[in-house]
Amino acid sequence: MALSLALIILLCLLAEWFCTRIGLPPLVGMIAVGVVLGPSALNILDPTLLAASADLRLIALIVILLRSGLNLSKKSLRQVGRHALLLGFLPATCEALLIFSLAPFLLGISSMEAAILGCILAAVSPAVVVPPMIRFIEERRGERKSIPSMVLAGASLDDVTVIVAYSILIGIYGGKQVNIGWQVASIPLSILTGIAVGLVVGIILVSLFERFNPRATKRTLVVVGLSILLVSLGTVLERGNIPFAALIGVMTIGFVILEKRERMAHEIASKLGKIWVFAQILLFTLVGSQVQIGAALDAGLKGLALIFLALLARSVGTYLCTVGSNLNQKERLFVVLSYLPKATVQAAIGAAPLLVMQSKGMPTHPGEIILAMAVMSILVTAPLGALAINWGGRALLVQESEKH
Repeated sequence: MALSLALIILLCLLAEWFCTRIGLPPLVGMIAVGVVLGPSALNILDPTLLAASADLRLIALIVILLRSGLNLSKKSLRQVGRHALLLGFLPATCEALLIFSLAPFLLGISSMEAAILGCILAAVSPAVVVPPMIRFIEERRGERKSIPSMVLAGASLDDVTVIVAYSILIGIYGGKQVNIGWQVASIPLSILTGIAVGLVVGIILVSLFERFNPRATKRTLVVVGLSILLVSLGTVLERGNIPFAALIGVMTIGFVILEKRERMAHEIASKLGKIWVFAQILLFTLVGSQVQIGAALDAGLKGLALIFLALLARSVGTYLCTVGSNLNQKERLFVVLSYLPKATVQAAIGAAPLLVMQSKGMPTHPGEIILAMAVMSILVTAPLGALAINWGGRALLVQESEKH
């Protein structure tokens, strides 16, 4: 594993330098490194590293969600609350409904399989979206209207909504007894319990840090460690069908620290920024290693057309979320662009329907199509979305001066 990690680090740093020179976001190069080194191409990554891929990607995701929480102030959330809430479900709903309508005709799968595919493809990628939003907050781009904060909050809610909907559908498809009413109610309940637990943990942490006054590095390690435990608790509760959005709880911890002790929050955020240098290499490379090029090619032109039509529907939904806000047309376009990338959720659950079909002795062709579409969505939208966000932040958002 050590040799694979060394190879990943060196090649990703080289890819970052090259992408920066030609104006591409570094994550594009890192994903490309993962694809080339992964099973679909050279297949030279250590199997033990690939086996630990899900856990390593989760830790990296926790780091960026903590950073996002440490940049979300109460003032900005109050300013964008209603629109962030709409962003949490309307764009994904529009995209999933279009896929549900067209996939049976374009891909030859059933309506239920189309609905499952819609849920998988409809999730925005926090791995791609969160880092540039944090950077724009630090650069004070769109700060007066709290635009990056709105996207951060909305993207987190989006994933909760989509994953719960997916869980309902895959449960029904696999023949499980699913209480749909409870599952639907679990969406707001999971968000509320996640926020509540995050608040309690955040308040306790601030009290402990003030009492014992550890160094900023140790504070950061404690926060990361507790966040990992919180996510592990969420996994256990999920098995017991208890609603709990652990990742929102992680963001809430950062939010509480920022509200209670701003200086402490900035110190921890600075340390997390250094951890992120390594964490992002792992995250994007391992996402790339999950990509199966052959599966993506199997989706064909019809699959590609469906992805772009779905993105168009998603963009309409995203734009509607900004109606009635104080955003101008350029800023609304930025929000639309920010909601395009796919990667994290698609890499995590794209193959799950195929595994369910195999375990139940069902025909596996629909599962292969769903996996192919998930892979293609990553290959198409992650680099294009990252490019669009990078350009939009510079060209469409106003950079505020310090006096604001």
